Amino acid sequence: MDKYERLKKIGEGSFGKAILVKSRTDSRQYVIKEIGISRMSNRERQESRREVAVLANMSHPNIVQYKESFEESGCLYIVMDYCEGGDLFKKINNQRGTLFSEEQILDWFVQICLALKHVHDRKILHRDIKSQNIFLTKDGTIQLGDFGIARVLNSTVELARTCIGTPYYLSPEICENKPYNNKSDIWALGCVLYEMCTLKHAFEAGNMKNLVLKIIRGSYPPVTVHYSQDLRSLLDQLFKRNPRERPSVSAILDKPFLARRIHKFLSPQVTHANRLVWHSVMNHTSQSVTHPPAGCSPSRMT
Repeated sequence: MDKYERLKKIGEGSFGKAILVKSRTDSRQYVIKEIGISRMSNRERQESRREVAVLANMSHPNIVQYKESFEESGCLYIVMDYCEGGDLFKKINNQRGTLFSEEQILDWFVQICLALKHVHDRKILHRDIKSQNIFLTKDGTIQLGDFGIARVLNSTVELARTCIGTPYYLSPEICENKPYNNKSDIWALGCVLYEMCTLKHAFEAGNMKNLVLKIIRGSYPPVTVHYSQDLRSLLDQLFKRNPRERPSVSAILDKPFLARRIHKFLSPQVTHANRLVWHSVMNHTSQSVTHPPAGCSPSRMT
């Protein structure tokens, strides 16, 4: 930790602490996750190190950038970029009842989906999607962060109860002690979308038992008709009780009302690379085109 000056603690959770620091080398601010590993078994330590290696290779404009990691005094330290715009949870609370425009919600949602697609395409599960883990940069770009460092943390209701407070984002299959899968991430994505539309959690109850019952029934208060049928229908699909019936993140981004927004959030490098691919494909078929067709699949553009 000698390379960093501690500024303040900005969070604490099942994983340990989140500390805002300033680098002594480049004077930039970063967030360091401090995870106690001294009480972990060897297997759990190895698992945590493997997951850090995965984080290190996760580079995407909508994912919080990893800087480095190191172990010291029985702790694992993970250094990540600091998002000055705060998290989506605080942004929602600051609305004080004033609903976001659909335009704003969809722009944020598409960026979250692009990040999750990058993760799922690599056969990785996020495991901890919630509004507190979605951040805003200074210029308003959405970045997904805080991957579930210990894979075991979110695997059962019992651990959810003891580790992460009231688990608003648990899917029906997890409530029934079935394995976590990529469609469990999609359920949590639905919970975040609902929060952006209503400024409330989709599933709330006074205690864990009633919350689990509500989640398993899939019963939630409807979203106002102030929002489009497309948006409300998407929520219904994300909240399908059977995980197989929920769309994949690629299928979500293929929906026309979302697909047409994607070009706004692709980095110039990605856009350029896609154009080269399209030129190559079209030249091969003896046709000439300067841009990909408007209706092209976003799953090929990320």
